[in-house]
Amino acid sequence: MRWDNLTDPTGSTDPGDGRGEHGRTPDAALFGADAVTSRTIDTPEFAGVTFHEIRARSIVNRVPGASRMPFEWTVNPYRGCTHACVYCFARNTHRYLDLDTGLGFDSQIVVKVNAPALLRHQLGSRRWHGDHIAMGTNVDCYQRAEGRYRLMPGILEALRDYANPFSILTKGTLILRDLPLLRQAAEVTDVGVSVSVGFVDQELWRTVEPGTPAPERRLDVVRALTDAGVGCGVLMAPVIPFLGDRPEQLRATVRAVARAGATSVTPLVLHLRPGAREWFMSWLAAHHPYLVRRYERLYAEGAYAPKWYQRRVTRQVHELAEEFGIGPSRAQQRRRVPEPAPAPLDGPPTPTQLTFM
Repeated sequence: MRWDNLTDPTGSTDPGDGRGEHGRTPDAALFGADAVTSRTIDTPEFAGVTFHEIRARSIVNRVPGASRMPFEWTVNPYRGCTHACVYCFARNTHRYLDLDTGLGFDSQIVVKVNAPALLRHQLGSRRWHGDHIAMGTNVDCYQRAEGRYRLMPGILEALRDYANPFSILTKGTLILRDLPLLRQAAEVTDVGVSVSVGFVDQELWRTVEPGTPAPERRLDVVRALTDAGVGCGVLMAPVIPFLGDRPEQLRATVRAVARAGATSVTPLVLHLRPGAREWFMSWLAAHHPYLVRRYERLYAEGAYAPKWYQRRVTRQVHELAEEFGIGPSRAQQRRRVPEPAPAPLDGPPTPTQLTFM
């Protein structure tokens, strides 16, 4: 396992290390081997999972300039994810640790135990200008490990105390634990919350997202946040070709999203980057071998499905959303959580292809 030489391939930077504007030396390690403690937890919830507790040297990461992301900075307190989604695009990041991108990604979890303190330090640096920070864009910050390590309360407190705008994308129900902090932060800055629900098909969920809360539990989160005055959108991701894209499946999902009170729904078709592609195709061959050739043809040009297919799905979801009284969210729209009633949304936004998990 490679710790000493580890550098961040995404171009993340440390705005508080004193080595230049938003930068550290290009070959600086994220952490050293002497800062790593590996633990296995003997409880049914974490059976077979190893946690690598590290003291990170940077926690605010710059998104590469070529990215499709509508934001520039992220915070990721974990690497690897027990959600075990077979399609997760972040699997390839485990390669930089010399860890397996399949089962290893699901069971070898890197925990940046100093994330809250490090974020507070970086937000307080004169080099930091208060830009929007996105969380949950690599792996879920509310995966099961968060129940043990409780990193997010300290992270949210730092963002609140510095009135720094932020957004969260999650499949986890644990976000409700931090609802008071979200409301406090929203009193001083812009806060955006989205829950990922790509489908409500129970059989599909059990096979492709085995470590996640059920889709209906995630929609309960949307409902609870909305009832508490926290506007919550749904990223309908991923829409999985030939398994979750039938008209009746899309209709059932959008209807459930609407009933949960989501402020918006934005579809995203499955994309298969290196690392994720190999793992997903192996799963597909085992569970749906008749679809392998169809996927090879659909994704012959790269990680993304053809534009015509993406547009077809987007159009169908938008038509359903209009029918049920909701719409896609504007990519850069940041909603302040109101007190006590939700603030009205702006006009209908333009759909954007995001690359969230």
